[in-house]
Order: sequence, then C-alpha cells, then structure tokens
Amino acid sequence: MAPGAERLVVLAAAGDEEAFEQIVRHHHRDLTRIAFVVTGDPDIADQAAAATWVIAWKRLRSLREPERLKPWLCSIAANEARQLVRSQRRRRVVEIAVVNDERRTAPDPATRIGDVDLANAMARLSVDDRSLVALRYICGLNSTELAQVTGLTASGVRGRLAKILDRLRKELGDE
Repeated sequence: MAPGAERLVVLAAAGDEEAFEQIVRHHHRDLTRIAFVVTGDPDIADQAAAATWVIAWKRLRSLREPERLKPWLCSIAANEARQLVRSQRRRRVVEIAVVNDERRTAPDPATRIGDVDLANAMARLSVDDRSLVALRYICGLNSTELAQVTGLTASGVRGRLAKILDRLRKELGDE
C-alpha cells in the first residue's frame, strides 16, 4: 500500500468524503477490470464496480486492517460481479472496438483474434472460476490472500488455479 494510503482509509472510515474519493480514484479502474473478467460484460462490470463503492462506503469501518484495503475491495467487486451475473443470467457477444482511441485509426482485426479467443475461453469458465482468475491476475492477490477471500486453503487455491489455467491453455491451443 502506498505511503499515506492507510491514513486515507482511516479518514474515509471516519466519514471523510475527500479521502474516500481519493481511494475511489486510485482503485476504481482495477475494480472495473476485475468485474469485467468475472462478467464479460462492460455494462454489468460498471454496475458491479458502482455497487462495490456503495458497500465499501457503508462498511469501511469494519475493515480492521487498513493495509488490506485493495484485497478487501477486490473481493467485494468480484462478489458483486458474480451476483449480478447470476441474477441476470444473460450472455453477450464479445464486442471488439473498431476504432483505436489513441490514434483514431482502425486496427487490423486479425491482431485481435487472440483477444476474442481468450474472451470466449473465459466465458466458458464458471463465474466462480473467472472470479478467482480476476482476483489473482488483476488484483494480484496471492494464494494466502485468495484463501481468506474464497474460504479455500492456500494449496486448494493453487490447485484450482492450476486446473483453470490448464483448461484455458487447452482451449487456446497453448499446450
């Protein structure tokens, strides 16, 4: 956690809205990315991230270890994303941006095939497996932290991730 970040958590937990806004600015993008990996839908991911902030504001005082803010937020985002997916039970087509925002030029669609393949392979995983992948590779939680979030053992988390990654490798032809 960055220097002063724990102080922001303490201030926000005491009701300091500016401190909470700084926390939101720092973590919102990661939470949206986690939710997107879980849901595969940018709109639902945005809803999950927004719901995460409402929950975080209400429950921030319950966070006993301010240095664990990021894993705490990530687990809330993943849970909210899973709940939204389960409640909506809909699947969407993976959309590929036609225009590159940085240069406003149309990229070669062939360069995005790997993205589509990965998105399709991720979509075939269960919502719980996508959540585990997001928490590990986007939030950066280690197996001990994932164990705390998921209720599995650390070795159980490592085994489950290994199986998920093996499945993805097979589906993507990267064996």
